[in-house]
Amino acid sequence: MSLAIGSDHAGFELKQQIIAYFDRNGIKYVDYGTYNPERVDYPDYGVLVGKKVAAGEHERGIIICGTGIGISISANKVKG
Repeated sequence: MSLAIGSDHAGFELKQQIIAYFDRNGIKYVDYGTYNPERVDYPDYGVLVGKKVAAGEHERGIIICGTGIGISISANKVKG
């Protein structure tokens, strides 16, 4: 299984913890950002991960923001 993972700045630290878990357990993933805790717009990452999953590049996607609501709304706007 291939996973896509992405977050905004508010979800960056949690994303790093999840990635460390994946690395320890040999789980395949692609990190689509953000790559540091500087402020970014969550829709950019929700849509990006959503498009990758919808295109069949990954079986599942994990997206993280401060509440999980905004980034989920943006990902759910992707058709597929």
